[in-house]
Amino acid sequence: MFTIKRIGIVLVGVTLLLAALDSAAGAKKKVILDSDMVALYDDGVAMMMLANHPNIELLGVTIVPGNTWVSEGTAYALRQLEVLNRTDIPVALGIRYPLRAGRYETLELERKMFGYSSNYIGCFSRPEPASYLDVYRKEFGNDPTIKPVDKHAVDFLIDTIKANPGEVTVMPIGPCTNLAIAIRKAPEIIPLIKRVVYMGGAFYTPGNTTPSAEFNWWFDPEAAKMSVRARFADQLIVGLDVCEKYRLNKKIFERITAVKTPIAKMFKEKYGPRFEKDPDYTRLVWDTIAAAVVIEPALIVEEETRWVDVNSDYGLDYGRSLSYHKQGPAGTQKARILLAIDEERFWNLMVELLTK
Repeated sequence: MFTIKRIGIVLVGVTLLLAALDSAAGAKKKVILDSDMVALYDDGVAMMMLANHPNIELLGVTIVPGNTWVSEGTAYALRQLEVLNRTDIPVALGIRYPLRAGRYETLELERKMFGYSSNYIGCFSRPEPASYLDVYRKEFGNDPTIKPVDKHAVDFLIDTIKANPGEVTVMPIGPCTNLAIAIRKAPEIIPLIKRVVYMGGAFYTPGNTTPSAEFNWWFDPEAAKMSVRARFADQLIVGLDVCEKYRLNKKIFERITAVKTPIAKMFKEKYGPRFEKDPDYTRLVWDTIAAAVVIEPALIVEEETRWVDVNSDYGLDYGRSLSYHKQGPAGTQKARILLAIDEERFWNLMVELLTK
């Protein structure tokens, strides 16, 4: 009888085989990054890694609310693509609010009723800006040199997937709202998606926003549930189970800032003062792990396959990630849950891509 450990070894072997086949094919991996974009860590760095890798074709960046409002995320995405000199990568504004009606307005009462692990509630902590231009001008003092595409993120997802059937990896590294609406509007794209790689969920660790839920899937549990229940060919979940194991430290920071590039300058301005004040400062890097395993699947050293679900009942477990060893409730699908990566290779890959 197989033990869980032996099953994990077999699964990693399959991952390595798939990685080898991908590499042998020679074609660039086509990716859409669906993000609640911030400056640098962690969404911004994930985008930089994907945009800078020669074997990745970043087809576009779609913006969803979560860490930031859509207007804020759009401004940050445009700015960082300018810094990268990758103004060819389209940016599309997405759904402005989570699927549950009135969530923003009733959040204070919700947190009193259901409890919380962190005071961090992302964009819900501040008013929504009027436009991405207002945000860009306030943050950077001028107008962007590029604009978002004249197409909603949901339609961008649908049209791009249809134009590249069986080739696109979709990466919802924020809440799943854009993806959920896309598959509801055009369910015919579900079998056309090569794989979905999420940053979200927490199966074997406590939530980081409530005792039950990780932030991205807490922000829009209904969307997360719709997404993981879709019959995608391959789903990989990069959740807190793996993300809370690896932290940026001063040594890695110094490797990134050892060169004179616009990216290094951004890192120095944002994190230099923190490391000067506290050399032992560290921070989690969440979305960058998702980007890394899309770029190099061989980084995966431990994963499990489970039937997965998300609790969307409006109660104490709202947003909780659920997994089952056997067939779960009707409608659940199998997904791979990432548990560990090759840490040294991960940091080396990140540093390489951020010092180009």
